[in-house]
Amino acid sequence: MRHCFYLLLCSCALATSCNSGANQANDPTTTETPAPDNRNSEGEMVEVHPVFHGSVVLTQGDRTIFIDPYNGAERYTSFGDPDLVLITHTHPDHLDTATLSGLQLDAAELVGPQAVMDAMSMNPFAERHTLANGESWTWEDVTITAVPAYNDPPKDNFHPKGKFNGYVIAIGGQRYYFSGDTEGVPEMRQLDDIDVAFVCMNLPYTMDVEQAVSAVLDFAPDVVYPYHYRNQDGSKSDVEAFKKMVNEQNENIDVILENWYPE
Repeated sequence: MRHCFYLLLCSCALATSCNSGANQANDPTTTETPAPDNRNSEGEMVEVHPVFHGSVVLTQGDRTIFIDPYNGAERYTSFGDPDLVLITHTHPDHLDTATLSGLQLDAAELVGPQAVMDAMSMNPFAERHTLANGESWTWEDVTITAVPAYNDPPKDNFHPKGKFNGYVIAIGGQRYYFSGDTEGVPEMRQLDDIDVAFVCMNLPYTMDVEQAVSAVLDFAPDVVYPYHYRNQDGSKSDVEAFKKMVNEQNENIDVILENWYPE
C-alpha cells in the first residue's frame, strides 16, 4: 500500500525536530513531517508521495510531477494526469515504456537527458525538454536542475559520467533532490540547501550503505529517504543501518524509512 508523507508548510521556525522513529516503513498511517517554510505565491502545500523502487510523485494543488514512473500505470491512477514527467536515465526501471504507455501524457511535458530522448520510441508528450548535467529549466515557478549521476571506474559501464541525470526540483520554497542511479560523486556531496533528498543504495549498480551515509553527511539535507535499495540478487540494502549511521553523526537529519517494495 502506498504511503503519502506530507511536508508541512510552516511560516515560522520549528522549535523541535521531527521524531522520525515513529514513521516506520510498515506504518499504515499518514504521517506529517515538519519542514521549513515552503509556501509559494498561491500558498499551496507540496505533498511527497513515495510510490515504488525509485519512483516518487510530487503534488502541489492541482500540479503533479512524476519522477521515474515505473512498475505499472495503475500505481499512478490516484494522482490523475501528470503535468511534468522527469526521467533520470534509460534503464528500464526508470524509463519504463510500458508504464508510460498506460498514462495520459498528451498534456504533460517530459524532462530528461539526451540519452532518454534518443531512447524514446514513443512520443506521447506535449513537449520535451532535454537537460544536460548542470543545466536548468523553469516551468511556471518550478525550477529543475540536472545533477550529474554516474559511477566511477571500474563500474562506469553502468552509468557513464555525463550521460544521465539526478534532479533538484525547486518548488514551493523548498529544494528536493532525486539521485537517480549514482555513486556518492562530488556533485552530490557539494549540493547546497537540500530540504528533502531521495538517495539510492543498491549493489552492484549504485553505492553501498556506507558510501550513501558518507555522501548524505556531506550535503546534509534536512530530510532524507533511502530509496532504490533493492540489490541485483533481490536482497535489500540495510536502510535501518543507514538511518542509524547517519543519525549517530548528525542527529538533525531526519531519515524516513518507507517500504518501497510492498508485497
